[in-house]
Amino acid sequence: MDRIFADVTTVAVIGAGVVGRRVVRQLAASGLVDRLILGSRRPERLHGFVRQLIGVDVEVIAPGPLPSVDVTVLAQPAGGHGELADEALGNGSHVVSVSDSLKDVQALLDLDAVATKAARSVIVGAAFSPGMSCLLARHAGSRFDRVEEVHVARMGTGGPACQRQLHRARTKEAIDWRDGNWRKRPGGTGRELVWFPDPLGARDCYRAALPDALLLSTNFPDADRITAKVAGTRRDRLTAWLPMLRSPHSDGGPGAVRIEIRGVRNGVRTTDVIGAIDYPSAVAGAIASIATEWSILDALPSGSWSLGMLDDPVPWLRELEKRGITAAVYEGISRS
Repeated sequence: MDRIFADVTTVAVIGAGVVGRRVVRQLAASGLVDRLILGSRRPERLHGFVRQLIGVDVEVIAPGPLPSVDVTVLAQPAGGHGELADEALGNGSHVVSVSDSLKDVQALLDLDAVATKAARSVIVGAAFSPGMSCLLARHAGSRFDRVEEVHVARMGTGGPACQRQLHRARTKEAIDWRDGNWRKRPGGTGRELVWFPDPLGARDCYRAALPDALLLSTNFPDADRITAKVAGTRRDRLTAWLPMLRSPHSDGGPGAVRIEIRGVRNGVRTTDVIGAIDYPSAVAGAIASIATEWSILDALPSGSWSLGMLDDPVPWLRELEKRGITAAVYEGISRS
């Protein structure tokens, strides 16, 4: 990809949590950004962080109207991403959102016509799950002649805001794609023992209000089933309806995604499983940074889309591998 030079390339990262800071660090080191605007509800707490950024001008702003920039990264807690993206498009900006809220994702997808008309990209779910999960599903599904089922499972969170969002999602209705229709299921149901990449191993997973199935349904419209579940403990299930009983960890720790694809290859019914293990905040930061950098280079299509809707996910996976994030194919999966 050839760099397109501009007078001053400016990126706004709205949200200075764990993921937002990772995005800022990578963009500051990319050589593509001249000026960074960092939005935070507590600007006074960012002075030390800003001093660590070398070679780029940085401005910290409090909540208010979005600045006019080349790319706006929405890394703040879930909620209101659709409205902010609409405002950013009005400013002539590309948009990258890391939200895993089902409501946010639907609102962002609804901006497709607006983004296409403005010749701007709105990249939806540029994080761990959705995000990495969508890339892996798209890549694994391309090896099939016909995809019949797609099952996504995840564990781990990207930071306090992500933990709070997942806590809420456990109590809300989940959506499954089944035989050409959406089925609503109660959150916390559908217990399934899922084997994640070592060393995390087997975990019980349950339904929740996750957006992966919605995003993947576009690429696998003929699939009979598309589902998404999240790992949870008995305590997670019992306390999901209560306010969080203790403060979230500053980082969600190691996490994993596991994608199971069932379908037909060369006339034979086959099951493939692909997964990845890493810190969700690190993966989200890398994916959002790549999306931002390639938006600056005008290398991405216009409209509102997710990574699972890409024609070719391989360039993304290769770039992630360069940044130390890799996937693994499960061996020894039965085929019948």
